[in-house]
Amino acid sequence: MSSTRMIKANGIDFLIREQGQGPLVVLCHGWPELSYSWRHQIPALADAGFHVVAPDMRGYGQTTAPPEVAAYSIFDTVGDIVGLVQALGETRAMVVGHDWGAPVAWHAALFRPDIFTAVAGLSVPPPFRGRGKPLDLLRQNGITNFYWQYFQKPGVAEAELERDVGHTMRVVLGGRGLADPSAAMFVHEDKGFLGHGSPEEPLPAWLSEADLAYFTDAFRKSGFRGGLNWYRNIDRNWELTAPWQDAQIHQPSLFIAGSRDAVITGLIGAKRVNELERVLPNLRRKLIIEGAGHWVQQERPGEVNEALVSFLREAAR
Repeated sequence: MSSTRMIKANGIDFLIREQGQGPLVVLCHGWPELSYSWRHQIPALADAGFHVVAPDMRGYGQTTAPPEVAAYSIFDTVGDIVGLVQALGETRAMVVGHDWGAPVAWHAALFRPDIFTAVAGLSVPPPFRGRGKPLDLLRQNGITNFYWQYFQKPGVAEAELERDVGHTMRVVLGGRGLADPSAAMFVHEDKGFLGHGSPEEPLPAWLSEADLAYFTDAFRKSGFRGGLNWYRNIDRNWELTAPWQDAQIHQPSLFIAGSRDAVITGLIGAKRVNELERVLPNLRRKLIIEGAGHWVQQERPGEVNEALVSFLREAAR
């Protein structure tokens, strides 16, 4: 059974879920999620012989949410994971991330190969640092309503998402059963970010009302600003990572995604998934789970756990 506790790292306080003994594995969640998103992985990895730690990431849940937008850069979020490893009394760890947690995991492996000995990313491919700022490139391509853009102005998305947190979580986590999942990534002015979802839609089988209530309660208390501030550093992260242009991640790596995840089915995402080895020369496996969507470790825990256990055991040898 996992336990929770507070721990100080990188100058802020983290809530962590933890279970097991053995080599350290850190699990990094995405937006709008929590350490609870790893509830199926924590016991499975602990049973497989690992010390598993999943934090509420910076700005989420019971972890500190600094007020400044600038406090959510990739250097801050990777610094958090480095700090956690040290606070746990370890010098080495394997790191796994999903959604926004995946860039944290990939960059942790890129920036600190001396600490992070293996890396797995779920849903979001590794960093392919393009030739221009991501938000500039969107505008240059005539795109003005992508959700990244909608999230930029402080207060706008917060107002919509916090109006009815229960509705927000039901739509974002449970109600995206669209024929074209990528449609949910574009915001229509009169509908807002949540305009694609219907509160009447039944929850998917993988998300119970109790699960939804847990997420809803946490975000009612924390609000959404911390998580949205991650998006407000997208262009800044591009600037900060200039020294790693075309760098590779040489540690053993694993990539997992659902076949119906809009992050990997779009033009850019599909290209990146096809070219993973450019950044990951030591890629051990690319697992695309047929029929799964974006919340892959919650939707298909059996397949995800099996792949993670196999990969981490091999990497820990």
